[in-house]
Amino acid sequence: VFTAVNHISFDLLEGEVLGLLGPNGAGKSTTISMLLGALTPTLGTITYFGKAFEKNRSEILNQVAFCSTYVRMPWRLTVMENLRVYSLLYGVDKNTFETRSEKFLKFFEVWDQRNKTMNELSAGQSTRVMLAKAFIPHPKVVLLDEPTASLDPDIAHQVRHFVKEQQREFNTSILYTSHNMDEVSDVCDRVVF
Repeated sequence: VFTAVNHISFDLLEGEVLGLLGPNGAGKSTTISMLLGALTPTLGTITYFGKAFEKNRSEILNQVAFCSTYVRMPWRLTVMENLRVYSLLYGVDKNTFETRSEKFLKFFEVWDQRNKTMNELSAGQSTRVMLAKAFIPHPKVVLLDEPTASLDPDIAHQVRHFVKEQQREFNTSILYTSHNMDEVSDVCDRVVF
C-alpha cells in the first residue's frame, strides 16, 4: 500500500495566497483532489468556512474553484461554450459571465481563441482558459494546481500578477501548488512544505 499524503494539517486564511510546495510526487495534487472531494481521505477531516466538507459538499463547492495545468476541459466544445457551462454550474448570470469571461480571456491573451474548440488550443492557451474559468464565478477559495507548469516565463509572470490582483481586489483565498521556489516566494503570503 502506498501512502500519498500523511499527517498533513494546514489552514488557509481569508484573503491569503498559501503555497503548497514540494517536489513532483510529494502529494500536492493528491491533497487538491481531497480538497475537491475527488478523493476521500482515509483519516482526518476537511473543513471549509467552519463547516465539515463531507456533510456540506455541494454548498461548499459552490464557493470553491479549481484550475490545474494537468486537467483539460471537454475538447469538442469551444472555449466560450466550456466557460458558459461552467459558469451556469456556479449560478453566474449572463451579464456577469459575459463581462468576466471577456475581461479574463483578454487579460490572458486568448480572447481571439474564444470560438475555437479546446482541442485546437496549445497546452499554454488551454491552461490560460482554465485560469479564466476558475475566477469567473467570484469564488471565495481557488485551488491552483501548478498553474504555470506549461506556460512560457512571460505568461507565467502574467499569471502570478493575476493571482495577486484577484487576492487584492476580491479578498480571494488561494491555495497555490508548485515545485518552483521562486514562483512561490513571488506570489504566496505563506508556504507549507
